[in-house]
Amino acid sequence: MQNVPEEWREGRSESRGGMLVKRRGDSGERSSGDMKGEWRKNAGTGGEEGEKETLMMELTRLVQTMVKESSWWERRGIDCSILAAAFLCLPPAFLLLSSSQILWFSAGMLLMGVAHAVITIKGTHLASHGALSESQAWGKFWAVFFIEVCGSFSARAGVQGHIKMHHAHTNVIGLGDSSVWKVPFLPRTVYLFLAPLAVPIITPLVALAHLKGHSSAHIVRTILMVTLGLYSQYWLLIHVSGFKSPLSTLLCMLICRAMFSVPYIHVNIFQHIGLPMFSPTRRPKRIYQMTHGVLNLPRNPVLDWTFGHSLINCHVEHHLFPFLSDNMCLKVKPVVSKYLTEKQLPYQEDSYLSRLNFFFHRYQELMVFAPPITELVGVQ
Repeated sequence: MQNVPEEWREGRSESRGGMLVKRRGDSGERSSGDMKGEWRKNAGTGGEEGEKETLMMELTRLVQTMVKESSWWERRGIDCSILAAAFLCLPPAFLLLSSSQILWFSAGMLLMGVAHAVITIKGTHLASHGALSESQAWGKFWAVFFIEVCGSFSARAGVQGHIKMHHAHTNVIGLGDSSVWKVPFLPRTVYLFLAPLAVPIITPLVALAHLKGHSSAHIVRTILMVTLGLYSQYWLLIHVSGFKSPLSTLLCMLICRAMFSVPYIHVNIFQHIGLPMFSPTRRPKRIYQMTHGVLNLPRNPVLDWTFGHSLINCHVEHHLFPFLSDNMCLKVKPVVSKYLTEKQLPYQEDSYLSRLNFFFHRYQELMVFAPPITELVGVQ
């Protein structure tokens, strides 16, 4: 058998039989699932070990072959170019915001809002996974730059929460169950359509809260980086765009930074909450966990560019192979969907409006009450 690099490896055995999905209480033996590097896979035992490769290993080999055959431009270049284009949009945006004509001013506001979304959503997400560079040193640099300077959040907390919790324990109750996005005391209309507009204000405050217990050097660096990012935009709006009052400057910053906050919150809850949730002591193997607990949204010309394919229409692929860039997730999508279909595994997809309607009418069940635990009988 062809040798597989460490980051591609999966447990050695897996039942290939059918599955019965049912809800029940928390019981059973514990399966381990921890992190090494970006993520580790669950180590399984049982049936025909050493004779048959697991489903995850078989799929991994197919994806690994495609990655090896892809050029640097496909692996990282396309996404880096999109981020570079977003930064190049900022100078004309600041200049357009200096116009006294409402049409040009609005164009500047829109351009800055789109650029900010690309940088702070797509950029921070790729940087948190180290998908922008093959160098670990550059990977850490880009994580600090995108997450702290551009995103106004703590890079360490971002990686810990997203990589080591959400990806390592996807849909596992109390670990990676997306409960961080729940605000049970808010009515559904406020939560779904109004509260997200406060994300630009809440984000740096949450970042400060995450600094508790860290070293003084880390605290100082994070505060300086977040302050640098916020003050840079404030300074440019005053000295380049010609804003006169601090209040109007801050309001412009808020509007630009909150422009895509509503779909950002929606995407984070639509693709996991409402799907099977698993007990920490009885989780399925990775391929079953991800195929049952992750959902793809359809292609969207706006969100695909601003959020990235891995957050929109390739979220299943992203959770199975989180180190891939957005473009590579899109490239391997046909292989992954075909393989999962052939193996009679779920490949879940739903439209944005369908999920919105689902959450709006079942808000109490999904966002207030504790989710039921799912067991995949026959594979756990």
